[in-house]
Amino acid sequence: MSELEASGLEALYPFLYSATSDLDAVLARVRQSTVDKAREITALRREVCQAQGGRLLACARDMATAFGNGGRLLAFGNGGSSTDAQDLASLFLSPPGDSRPLPAFGLTNDIAVVTALSNDIGFDVVFARQVGAFGRRGDIAVGLSTSGNSANLLRGFDEAARRGLMTVGIAGYDGGKMAELDTIDYLFVVPSPSVHRIQEAQTTLYHALWELSLAALAAQDAGRANPAPRAGHHQGHVPTPEGDLS
Repeated sequence: MSELEASGLEALYPFLYSATSDLDAVLARVRQSTVDKAREITALRREVCQAQGGRLLACARDMATAFGNGGRLLAFGNGGSSTDAQDLASLFLSPPGDSRPLPAFGLTNDIAVVTALSNDIGFDVVFARQVGAFGRRGDIAVGLSTSGNSANLLRGFDEAARRGLMTVGIAGYDGGKMAELDTIDYLFVVPSPSVHRIQEAQTTLYHALWELSLAALAAQDAGRANPAPRAGHHQGHVPTPEGDLS
């Protein structure tokens, strides 16, 4: 391990690099660190829910409408956010239990496509080109980023909006450049300086979005199956022709 790597780990876990060798004291500090991190992410999730819960519900309803009209979900991101995008797509496509599967796929799943675009054209277009090839009006594009500044995500959102897709962004910090775009229909920002807490909260956020979308889709399906009667047309009532009072 290099000196730089060691110093980085020491900054994260100072109790492991203490000059003392008191095992009980080290374990106590490890436990306290774990408790502190759990409290931090719990408070952050609560903050995000309170600030953005209404918009999450509205987004889920619009996503349900898109799915109900034959739309599909395209998810994308870089690095750890790529893994989250793949998890998000899998959650919709192959959900646990008896939950309803919905069409979704991740744009980083096909490494041949990703590397071909990156090598032949440039990494900045790796999502925009796929959105242009696969996206249809009425589909849903979901992009995830911790910083909100990834150039390939920004271009992906622009292409999605140009083609008539619903666009959903999930970012951290203050939203970065994603917060400046007018091509993102719904942007959810996790306000934290910690990449770890951001990604943990983002995972919770898109799981909530999945659950809310399923609930909204079920409600919309029920509404179509049992439409509300029009005013004046109650069961067993036959409207009387105008002027005929006999």
